[in-house]
Amino acid sequence: ERPGGARGSAATSPPPAELISSDDIFIAVKTTKKFHKSRLELLLDTWISRNKQQTYIFTDGEDEELKQKMGSHVINTNCSAAHSRQALSCKMAVEYDKFIESSKKWFCHVDDDNYVNVKTLVQLLSLYPHTQDMYIGKPSLDRPIEATERLGDNKMRPVNFWFATGGAGFCVSRGLALKMSPWASGGHFMNTAEKIRLPDDCTVGYIIESVLGVPLTRSNLFHSHLENLQQVSTSEVHKQITLSYGMFENKRNIINMKGAFSVEEDPSRFKSVHCLLYPDTPWCPPQVAF
Repeated sequence: ERPGGARGSAATSPPPAELISSDDIFIAVKTTKKFHKSRLELLLDTWISRNKQQTYIFTDGEDEELKQKMGSHVINTNCSAAHSRQALSCKMAVEYDKFIESSKKWFCHVDDDNYVNVKTLVQLLSLYPHTQDMYIGKPSLDRPIEATERLGDNKMRPVNFWFATGGAGFCVSRGLALKMSPWASGGHFMNTAEKIRLPDDCTVGYIIESVLGVPLTRSNLFHSHLENLQQVSTSEVHKQITLSYGMFENKRNIINMKGAFSVEEDPSRFKSVHCLLYPDTPWCPPQVAF
Protein backbone atom coordinates (compact mmCIF):
# COMPACT_ATOMS: atom_id res chain seq x y z
CA GLU A 1 0.00 0.00 0.00
CA ARG A 2 1.65 3.22 -0.95
CA PRO A 3 1.39 6.37 1.14
CA GLY A 4 -1.80 8.27 0.61
CA GLY A 5 -3.83 5.19 -0.19
CA ALA A 6 -7.37 5.07 1.11
CA ARG A 7 -6.95 1.97 3.26
CA GLY A 8 -4.66 1.24 6.20
CA SER A 9 -5.39 2.01 9.81
CA ALA A 10 -2.99 3.83 12.11
CA ALA A 11 -1.44 0.47 12.97
CA THR A 12 -0.42 -0.26 9.37
CA SER A 13 0.42 3.20 8.09
CA PRO A 14 4.11 3.92 7.46
CA PRO A 15 6.03 5.85 10.11
CA PRO A 16 6.27 9.60 9.55
CA ALA A 17 9.43 10.80 7.82
CA GLU A 18 9.12 14.09 9.62
CA LEU A 19 6.93 15.31 12.46
CA ILE A 20 5.09 18.32 11.11
CA SER A 21 2.07 20.26 12.29
CA SER A 22 -0.52 22.25 10.38
CA ASP A 23 1.64 25.34 11.03
CA ASP A 24 4.20 23.96 8.58
CA ILE A 25 1.67 24.06 5.73
CA PHE A 26 0.81 27.07 3.57
CA ILE A 27 -2.71 26.48 2.25
CA ALA A 28 -3.51 28.78 -0.69
CA VAL A 29 -7.19 29.12 -1.59
CA LYS A 30 -7.79 30.57 -5.05
CA THR A 31 -11.01 32.55 -5.44
CA THR A 32 -12.53 35.51 -7.26
CA LYS A 33 -14.56 38.41 -5.88
CA LYS A 34 -17.87 37.21 -7.31
CA PHE A 35 -17.58 34.00 -5.25
CA HIS A 36 -16.72 35.61 -1.90
CA LYS A 37 -20.31 35.28 -0.69
CA SER A 38 -21.52 32.14 -2.44
CA ARG A 39 -18.42 29.95 -2.04
CA LEU A 40 -15.90 31.43 0.37
CA GLU A 41 -18.28 32.09 3.23
CA LEU A 42 -19.02 28.36 3.45
CA LEU A 43 -15.29 27.61 3.76
CA LEU A 44 -14.82 30.33 6.39
CA ASP A 45 -17.67 28.80 8.43
CA THR A 46 -16.28 25.28 8.08
CA TRP A 47 -12.68 24.13 7.64
CA ILE A 48 -10.99 27.55 7.46
CA SER A 49 -12.51 28.48 10.85
CA ARG A 50 -10.18 25.89 12.41
CA ASN A 51 -7.15 26.71 10.25
CA LYS A 52 -6.98 30.49 9.93
CA GLN A 53 -3.24 30.63 10.63
CA GLN A 54 -2.45 28.16 7.87
CA THR A 55 -4.80 29.52 5.21
CA TYR A 56 -4.21 32.34 2.73
CA ILE A 57 -6.94 33.53 0.38
CA PHE A 58 -5.89 34.75 -3.06
CA THR A 59 -8.51 36.87 -4.79
CA ASP A 60 -8.87 39.71 -7.31
CA GLY A 61 -10.93 42.38 -5.54
CA GLU A 62 -11.05 44.33 -2.29
CA ASP A 63 -13.53 43.08 0.33
CA GLU A 64 -13.56 44.80 3.72
CA GLU A 65 -15.72 42.14 5.35
CA LEU A 66 -13.35 39.39 4.25
CA LYS A 67 -10.37 41.42 5.44
CA GLN A 68 -11.95 41.78 8.88
CA LYS A 69 -12.26 38.00 9.12
CA MET A 70 -8.90 37.01 7.67
CA GLY A 71 -6.68 40.08 8.11
CA SER A 72 -3.37 39.88 6.26
CA HIS A 73 -4.26 36.35 5.13
CA VAL A 74 -6.41 37.80 2.33
CA ILE A 75 -4.20 38.71 -0.60
CA ASN A 76 -5.59 40.84 -3.40
CA THR A 77 -3.44 39.66 -6.29
CA ASN A 78 -4.53 42.53 -8.54
CA CYS A 79 -4.90 39.87 -11.23
CA SER A 80 -7.78 40.10 -13.68
CA ALA A 81 -11.10 38.60 -12.55
CA ALA A 82 -11.51 36.83 -15.90
CA HIS A 83 -11.35 33.03 -15.79
CA SER A 84 -8.67 33.16 -18.47
CA ARG A 85 -5.39 31.28 -18.66
CA GLN A 86 -3.49 34.49 -17.95
CA ALA A 87 -5.63 35.46 -14.94
CA LEU A 88 -5.29 31.99 -13.38
CA SER A 89 -1.54 31.93 -13.93
CA CYS A 90 -1.25 35.42 -12.49
CA LYS A 91 -2.83 34.19 -9.23
CA MET A 92 -0.71 31.04 -9.06
CA ALA A 93 2.41 33.17 -9.48
CA VAL A 94 1.41 35.29 -6.46
CA GLU A 95 0.59 32.15 -4.44
CA TYR A 96 4.04 30.74 -5.20
CA ASP A 97 5.86 33.95 -4.26
CA LYS A 98 3.92 34.30 -0.98
CA PHE A 99 4.71 30.70 -0.08
CA ILE A 100 8.44 31.18 -0.68
CA GLU A 101 8.30 34.33 1.45
CA SER A 102 6.53 32.42 4.27
CA SER A 103 9.37 29.91 4.82
CA LYS A 104 6.80 27.17 5.56
CA LYS A 105 7.63 23.57 4.64
CA TRP A 106 4.75 22.68 2.31
CA PHE A 107 2.74 24.58 -0.30
CA CYS A 108 -0.80 23.30 -0.89
CA HIS A 109 -3.11 24.90 -3.45
CA VAL A 110 -6.89 24.42 -3.36
CA ASP A 111 -9.90 26.01 -5.03
CA ASP A 112 -12.83 27.81 -3.41
CA ASP A 113 -15.02 24.72 -3.90
CA ASN A 114 -12.78 22.43 -1.84
CA TYR A 115 -13.21 21.23 1.73
CA VAL A 116 -9.79 20.52 3.27
CA ASN A 117 -9.39 18.02 6.09
CA VAL A 118 -6.19 19.49 7.52
CA LYS A 119 -5.68 16.60 9.93
CA THR A 120 -5.44 14.00 7.14
CA LEU A 121 -3.38 16.44 5.05
CA VAL A 122 -0.81 16.66 7.87
CA GLN A 123 -0.76 12.85 8.12
CA LEU A 124 -0.03 12.48 4.40
CA LEU A 125 2.65 15.17 4.21
CA SER A 126 4.44 13.87 7.29
CA LEU A 127 5.27 10.71 5.30
CA TYR A 128 7.77 12.71 3.24
CA PRO A 129 10.67 15.00 4.20
CA HIS A 130 9.87 18.55 3.05
CA THR A 131 13.43 18.90 1.78
CA GLN A 132 12.84 16.13 -0.78
CA ASP A 133 11.30 16.79 -4.20
CA MET A 134 7.61 16.04 -3.66
CA TYR A 135 4.65 16.90 -5.90
CA ILE A 136 1.47 15.27 -4.58
CA GLY A 137 -2.05 15.30 -5.98
CA LYS A 138 -4.42 13.61 -8.37
CA PRO A 139 -4.59 13.85 -12.17
CA SER A 140 -8.01 14.48 -13.71
CA LEU A 141 -6.96 12.89 -17.01
CA ASP A 142 -6.22 9.20 -17.53
CA ARG A 143 -3.08 9.92 -19.57
CA PRO A 144 -0.38 12.59 -19.65
CA ILE A 145 -1.36 15.88 -21.23
CA GLU A 146 0.24 16.68 -24.59
CA ALA A 147 1.42 20.21 -25.15
CA THR A 148 3.55 22.16 -27.56
CA GLU A 149 6.44 24.06 -26.09
CA ARG A 150 7.33 27.28 -27.88
CA LEU A 151 11.12 27.56 -28.13
CA GLY A 152 11.42 30.97 -29.81
CA ASP A 153 12.48 31.44 -33.47
CA ASN A 154 9.05 29.95 -34.29
CA LYS A 155 10.36 26.55 -33.22
CA MET A 156 8.06 24.16 -31.38
CA ARG A 157 8.49 20.83 -29.70
CA PRO A 158 5.89 18.42 -28.30
CA VAL A 159 6.02 17.67 -24.57
CA ASN A 160 3.89 15.38 -22.49
CA PHE A 161 3.63 15.19 -18.72
CA TRP A 162 1.25 14.41 -15.86
CA PHE A 163 -0.21 17.19 -13.75
CA ALA A 164 -2.26 17.25 -10.56
CA THR A 165 -5.59 18.96 -11.15
CA GLY A 166 -5.90 22.25 -9.25
CA GLY A 167 -9.57 21.55 -8.57
CA ALA A 168 -8.68 18.65 -6.26
CA GLY A 169 -5.84 20.47 -4.54
CA PHE A 170 -2.14 19.57 -4.73
CA CYS A 171 0.96 20.03 -2.59
CA VAL A 172 4.60 20.82 -3.34
CA SER A 173 7.45 20.43 -0.86
CA ARG A 174 9.65 23.42 -0.10
CA GLY A 175 12.67 21.54 -1.46
CA LEU A 176 11.00 21.23 -4.86
CA ALA A 177 9.41 24.70 -4.79
CA LEU A 178 12.87 26.28 -4.44
CA LYS A 179 14.09 24.42 -7.54
CA MET A 180 11.07 25.73 -9.48
CA SER A 181 12.11 29.33 -8.88
CA PRO A 182 13.71 30.10 -12.30
CA TRP A 183 10.41 29.14 -13.99
CA ALA A 184 7.91 30.11 -11.28
CA SER A 185 9.05 33.13 -9.28
CA GLY A 186 8.10 36.73 -10.00
CA GLY A 187 7.03 37.12 -13.63
CA HIS A 188 8.59 33.83 -14.68
CA PHE A 189 5.47 31.76 -14.03
CA MET A 190 3.35 33.75 -16.50
CA ASN A 191 6.09 33.48 -19.13
CA THR A 192 6.31 29.72 -18.61
CA ALA A 193 2.51 29.38 -18.89
CA GLU A 194 2.58 31.34 -22.16
CA LYS A 195 5.29 29.07 -23.52
CA ILE A 196 2.99 26.04 -23.35
CA ARG A 197 -0.33 27.96 -23.53
CA LEU A 198 -1.95 25.91 -20.77
CA PRO A 199 -3.66 26.85 -17.47
CA ASP A 200 -2.00 27.30 -14.09
CA ASP A 201 -2.21 23.72 -12.76
CA CYS A 202 -0.86 22.32 -16.04
CA THR A 203 2.00 24.81 -15.91
CA VAL A 204 2.95 23.62 -12.42
CA GLY A 205 3.02 20.04 -13.75
CA TYR A 206 5.10 21.11 -16.74
CA ILE A 207 7.73 22.82 -14.56
CA ILE A 208 7.92 19.89 -12.14
CA GLU A 209 7.61 16.85 -14.43
CA SER A 210 8.87 18.13 -17.77
CA VAL A 211 11.53 20.67 -16.81
CA LEU A 212 12.75 19.31 -13.45
CA GLY A 213 12.01 15.62 -14.11
CA VAL A 214 10.23 15.03 -10.80
CA PRO A 215 7.28 12.61 -11.09
CA LEU A 216 3.84 13.33 -9.64
CA THR A 217 3.05 11.28 -6.52
CA ARG A 218 -0.61 10.32 -6.82
CA SER A 219 -3.04 10.31 -3.94
CA ASN A 220 -6.65 9.24 -4.28
CA LEU A 221 -7.50 11.18 -1.13
CA PHE A 222 -7.80 14.43 -3.15
CA HIS A 223 -11.11 15.04 -4.96
CA SER A 224 -12.36 17.55 -7.54
CA HIS A 225 -15.77 18.23 -9.09
CA LEU A 226 -14.35 16.72 -12.31
CA GLU A 227 -14.91 13.23 -10.86
CA ASN A 228 -18.08 11.50 -9.75
CA LEU A 229 -18.16 12.38 -6.05
CA GLN A 230 -20.91 9.81 -5.40
CA GLN A 231 -18.10 7.26 -5.54
CA VAL A 232 -16.54 8.50 -2.30
CA SER A 233 -17.83 5.97 0.22
CA THR A 234 -19.66 7.46 3.20
CA SER A 235 -17.62 5.38 5.63
CA GLU A 236 -14.39 6.77 4.14
CA VAL A 237 -15.33 10.47 4.12
CA HIS A 238 -13.33 11.19 7.28
CA LYS A 239 -10.17 9.73 5.68
CA GLN A 240 -10.19 11.99 2.61
CA ILE A 241 -7.97 15.07 2.30
CA THR A 242 -10.01 17.26 -0.04
CA LEU A 243 -13.63 17.11 -1.15
CA SER A 244 -15.53 19.19 -3.66
CA TYR A 245 -18.98 19.80 -5.11
CA GLY A 246 -20.42 21.04 -8.37
CA MET A 247 -22.00 19.65 -11.48
CA PHE A 248 -21.01 16.42 -13.26
CA GLU A 249 -22.64 15.43 -16.57
CA ASN A 250 -25.35 18.07 -15.92
CA LYS A 251 -26.32 16.55 -12.57
CA ARG A 252 -25.63 17.81 -9.07
CA ASN A 253 -22.29 16.28 -8.06
CA ILE A 254 -21.90 15.94 -4.28
CA ILE A 255 -20.60 13.34 -1.88
CA ASN A 256 -23.27 10.95 -0.81
CA MET A 257 -23.81 11.22 2.93
CA LYS A 258 -26.80 11.48 5.21
CA GLY A 259 -25.16 13.87 7.63
CA ALA A 260 -26.51 16.52 9.96
CA PHE A 261 -28.18 18.68 7.29
CA SER A 262 -30.52 18.02 4.38
CA VAL A 263 -29.30 18.56 0.82
CA GLU A 264 -31.51 21.68 0.69
CA GLU A 265 -29.86 23.16 3.80
CA ASP A 266 -26.39 22.00 2.79
CA PRO A 267 -26.18 21.54 -0.99
CA SER A 268 -22.37 21.14 -0.99
CA ARG A 269 -22.50 18.66 1.96
CA PHE A 270 -19.56 20.59 3.50
CA LYS A 271 -21.49 21.52 6.67
CA SER A 272 -22.41 17.87 7.18
CA VAL A 273 -18.79 16.82 6.62
CA HIS A 274 -17.63 19.46 9.09
CA CYS A 275 -20.08 18.25 11.75
CA LEU A 276 -18.93 14.67 11.17
CA LEU A 277 -15.29 15.70 11.75
CA TYR A 278 -15.93 18.34 14.44
CA PRO A 279 -19.21 17.51 16.23
CA ASP A 280 -18.39 20.10 18.93
CA THR A 281 -18.88 22.97 16.43
CA PRO A 282 -21.45 25.37 17.98
CA TRP A 283 -23.79 25.35 14.96
CA CYS A 284 -23.76 21.56 14.51
CA PRO A 285 -26.99 19.89 15.61
CA PRO A 286 -26.66 17.47 18.56
CA GLN A 287 -25.05 14.25 17.36
CA VAL A 288 -27.41 11.82 15.74
CA ALA A 289 -26.15 8.45 14.57
CA PHE A 290 -25.68 8.86 10.80
